[in-house]
Amino acid sequence: MSAIRVDAATRTLTAFGKTIPCLIGKAGATDAADKREGDAMTPRGTYAIRALLVRPDKLAAPNTRLPWRWLHPSDGWSDDVHDPAYNRPVRHPHAFSAEHLWRDDSLYDLIVILGHNDTPPVPGMGSAIFLHCTAAKDFTQGCVAIPRDTLLAIVERLVPGEVIEIV
Repeated sequence: MSAIRVDAATRTLTAFGKTIPCLIGKAGATDAADKREGDAMTPRGTYAIRALLVRPDKLAAPNTRLPWRWLHPSDGWSDDVHDPAYNRPVRHPHAFSAEHLWRDDSLYDLIVILGHNDTPPVPGMGSAIFLHCTAAKDFTQGCVAIPRDTLLAIVERLVPGEVIEIV
């Protein structure tokens, strides 16, 4: 069984025996094969939990066995299908379109990088699919989001090699 299971239909996330509400893409969920850049849909599938990014001015070093690093104000994630670094971390300024990971809304205080479309990335099949913190909106652009304190508690229990299943 997956360490984390997201039920897109009920918008719930289950981890370590606890089920809570979660946010998914504004347009709902779709099979990973049908995911497209910019469609605001969360891709269904099973994805490796790759690593964490942590904003140092908002959180202390996490108590986790997962690989992690501090987020930097210049960190970005390429979402440009013409970029050779598509669906990869980049530094701003960047010659192609790339999401800024250092945000004012606290969504990315803690980012769990998921292995969606990354081995290798196929341009146009979706980028920057994360598990991250909730903020003021009732949806994401394709990620899964939960309250920050709950996310911190989950990452403390995760170990390398675990996966998230989105159904």
